[in-house]
Amino acid sequence: MNSIMGKSRKTVQIVILIAVLIIGGYAIGSTLFAADDKGPLKEGDKPPAFNLVDLGGESRQLSDYEGKAVVVNFWGTFCPPCVKEMPEFERQYAKWKDQGLVILAINLSEDTLTVNNFVRRFDLNYPILRDVNRKTERSYGLKSYPTTFFIKPDGTLMEIKVGGMTEVEIDERIERLLKL
Repeated sequence: MNSIMGKSRKTVQIVILIAVLIIGGYAIGSTLFAADDKGPLKEGDKPPAFNLVDLGGESRQLSDYEGKAVVVNFWGTFCPPCVKEMPEFERQYAKWKDQGLVILAINLSEDTLTVNNFVRRFDLNYPILRDVNRKTERSYGLKSYPTTFFIKPDGTLMEIKVGGMTEVEIDERIERLLKL
């Protein structure tokens, strides 16, 4: 009789354990991976606000650039297409900054020494922001790097480009963005 009670008790314990794991896993998963109710960003959307610190320690918010054409580029030194694009963005910044172009390059949580060495190596002069906790990356729904957001002066997205671009492709998009 004890053998039957023991097996029955063990079965109930296993069922309870599985139920707890399923319910707990669902609760944790829905909290960690919950996207806001808007879903992924698309052209015409207003990009999420952010407040990040640049390499000089200055706080920068997307709202600081209202009324301007803004390019937000998520990048990392570990990403070959990102490394190729950064000097190309620098040349575009030099070409268009006097016409009001803003480029904000958001580094994907790399250490300060790595980022500073990279910026010095390529003599980058546009703002490099640090997404240390990757909160901004998550709010923008990044899936791969680089990803670049072209934001019109009215604050809405003209285009989202996933993957690397040539300098000509960057230039064409910026020219179109500045005409809006």
